[in-house]
Amino acid sequence: ERLPAIFFKFQFRNVEYSSGRNKTFLCYVVETQGKESTTSRGYLEDEHAASHAEIAFFNTILPKCESSLRYNITWYVSSSPCVTCADRISETLRKNKNLRLTIMVGRLFMWEEPEMQAALKKMKSAGCKLRIMKPQDFEYVWQNFVEQEEGEEAKAFVPWEDIQENFQYYEEKLAEILQ
Repeated sequence: ERLPAIFFKFQFRNVEYSSGRNKTFLCYVVETQGKESTTSRGYLEDEHAASHAEIAFFNTILPKCESSLRYNITWYVSSSPCVTCADRISETLRKNKNLRLTIMVGRLFMWEEPEMQAALKKMKSAGCKLRIMKPQDFEYVWQNFVEQEEGEEAKAFVPWEDIQENFQYYEEKLAEILQ
């Protein structure tokens, strides 16, 4: 199952002011290292009133992980986690030394708030690799997670006008927070 293109184009857009973008979309790749290495992928989105996409990952995907195997997990997320989700990520990484998590975010959520900055730093100290999505990362998500129109050739990813400037802006902000 793939993410509808219209959701990707709206929710993943790395704009500074994310008005109306109040859902998180999380595309994941789980690489299992063991006797037989495997890779699984998919996407999750916030469920109204239920759980955020990050918590849904821990509740639905993570329980299938075995403690005897090593996992490299990569998330491509429309925006960085809220404080509650960031705390859960930190806690999960501290408890599960067999997990390696890299989170690539389209934009930073409420990054000006001191408690959000503290939560991002806590994730980093727990071993989470956190970085801002580059234009190539948006293209990767487009090619691997977004549904293409039926019967059409796969459409090329068309970057929006300010994608590079917005990436640089957020990259600078994240570097300041995590220093």
